[in-house]
Amino acid sequence: MNVTADELLKKHGLKNTRQRQAVLEEFSKSDSALSQPELEKRLKGEMDRVTLYRILSSFEDSGILHSVIDRQGTANYATCGSNCTSGHHHDQHLHFNCTKCKKVFCLETSIPKVKVSPGFKVERLSLIAVGLCDRCSAA
Repeated sequence: MNVTADELLKKHGLKNTRQRQAVLEEFSKSDSALSQPELEKRLKGEMDRVTLYRILSSFEDSGILHSVIDRQGTANYATCGSNCTSGHHHDQHLHFNCTKCKKVFCLETSIPKVKVSPGFKVERLSLIAVGLCDRCSAA
């Protein structure tokens, strides 16, 4: 993250709490998306499951995080770009699911323009690729 947690929370109209700071710190240290169970392990009991769920939900609602479902059906969260706001996510990029390490990566690549039938309105687009990440394919 290029901005501090305090600046990010203020930008998105959220109160700065120790728990929110801890969650943002974990995302700043990670090179891949994180699931709630993974965050629970990393935070080692610093907050209960309900508090963590509420933080993730508020971060997604406010445009700090976006979610992507992995191959096991688990929601994973990754930091949004600076142009995401409450109710307006602009994270339309490739999500890569590694079959070996099970991590989910956001890859900045162009997404083909999708044409939908008349009357349909695309609100969110997700493109998922499955294979081996750079670390697993080198091993």
